[in-house]
Amino acid sequence: MLRPEELVRWLGGVARTSRLIDRGIRRRAIGDAVVSGALLRVRKGWVAVPEADADLMAAARTGVVLTCVTQARRIGLWVLGDDAPHLAAPAHAGHVAVAGAVLHWARPLVPRHPDSLTDEIENVLAIVAACQPYEIALAIWESALRQRLVDSRALARLGFGPEARRIREEADPFADSGLETLVVPRLRWMRLPLRRQIWIAGRPVDLLIGDRLVLQIDGGHHVGAQREADIAHDAELALLGYHVVRVGYAAVVDDWPAVQARLMRAVAQGLHLAP
Repeated sequence: MLRPEELVRWLGGVARTSRLIDRGIRRRAIGDAVVSGALLRVRKGWVAVPEADADLMAAARTGVVLTCVTQARRIGLWVLGDDAPHLAAPAHAGHVAVAGAVLHWARPLVPRHPDSLTDEIENVLAIVAACQPYEIALAIWESALRQRLVDSRALARLGFGPEARRIREEADPFADSGLETLVVPRLRWMRLPLRRQIWIAGRPVDLLIGDRLVLQIDGGHHVGAQREADIAHDAELALLGYHVVRVGYAAVVDDWPAVQARLMRAVAQGLHLAP
């Protein structure tokens, strides 16, 4: 028989005492574990191991579920900014107040188990679509598709709202990064072919605009050997008649008008056209 703290750890670090009792742990054993410090009493009916995730303990303490960009970031999706905790309150909950948090009250697409402290990915995406700016929400959706955390065919059978339906139709599962996702919608007004991850000279390019204008977007991993390989590839592209514009994270996120102006001037000079 597992000790109470071992079972709580196996259940994710935070658990209802009723779940422990259902699995054969006696109330007295739970109380003894709390007295000894092996378990912490988070709130009435909830316990946690001392090293438990602070966000999960906070969710249990306030009776909410981690969702939207908070849960998206926790599961490794590409999220830009917005450090405020985003929480889902159960429909039957009374007054819920969490300082500095964004509370979401929408009915979930996938029912939430009463013991859940984190939202299902489908609910996360639905709330993200309604909460975040379009391009940020699109980047999060594409990140989920790229990592195969969701299936586009399954998503098509869910009753999403209008914002999520638009994103579902436009999301590209082959987008390589969130930065790419931000760029493409910002350039559609130019009415030029925009092709992502096209292989040229033995490697994919982030974005091919028209026939010959290449936009390469450097994330934080473009250093050392990766950077040397990028420089060599840029040279190969130039020898093949392509014009390369290379930008970094800060340029896309914080100085997009300058990036756009550079690309507009390249198009004005016909650098996107095949000879």
